[in-house]
Amino acid sequence: MSVYGPVVKIHPVVLASICDSYERRNEGASRVIGTLLGTIDKHSIEVTNCFSVPHNESEDEVAVDMEFAKNMYELHKRVSPTEVIIGWYATGFDITEHSVLIHEYYSREATNPIHLTMDTALQSGKMNIRAYVSAQMGVPGKTVGVMFTPLTVKYVYYDTERIGVDLLQRTRVLPSRTKGLTSDLSQVAGSAARVQDMLTTMLAYIEDVLSGKVAADNSVGRFLTDLVNKVPTIPAEDFENMLNSNINDLLMVTYLSNLTQAQIALNEKLVLL
Repeated sequence: MSVYGPVVKIHPVVLASICDSYERRNEGASRVIGTLLGTIDKHSIEVTNCFSVPHNESEDEVAVDMEFAKNMYELHKRVSPTEVIIGWYATGFDITEHSVLIHEYYSREATNPIHLTMDTALQSGKMNIRAYVSAQMGVPGKTVGVMFTPLTVKYVYYDTERIGVDLLQRTRVLPSRTKGLTSDLSQVAGSAARVQDMLTTMLAYIEDVLSGKVAADNSVGRFLTDLVNKVPTIPAEDFENMLNSNINDLLMVTYLSNLTQAQIALNEKLVLL
């Protein structure tokens, strides 16, 4: 937990990218480093993307491919111009002397950059993820050192990222540790089933309150009132027509997608003949 400073919000795609770069590291490399990209406001730093940067590290020296990092950032700006350099990451558990040297470089690329560490080797038994910000310490005019202060880390995601996170969560209970993507119709059916279960739970609670089995909770009542007021007043026939229209659109998109995939696969086979 940080004593001061902004909150660091990390997206799942960043963690997945760091793990992937660690698994693809060069033989003999003990860790990987890379650039963090995202946005900054007054109270938080949001890390939305990253890319690895080649480097060589020994006990005496460290060399980072600065030209590669600059070229990668210039290419990335063409795709996501709103994302800027906000710091750098390194796999591992500790901050080393070489980390101070690398941090000095990123201090020239960003104002007060953050340093993110990710324990991909699970040295502490779990994948610890920590964020730091540096501050100079020492007597003015004398030797000045650098102190890394921890920041608060939170995990956030977009709706599209939530699909991947939920899929990864489901693989934990499977012996094969693999899980395929479900179809669009299966996702609609699953969502409808979850809504039905929640409505059943809500109706059971209301019936228990009316029968006196459960004491009424004013806060729950206010939530239910707000929920009912948010439901638009639509005649049953109009709602059914609207739902059927949306389902037809979904079926058409699914059909065109499958048709496109079949055409691409057929074209690839024709090219190989």
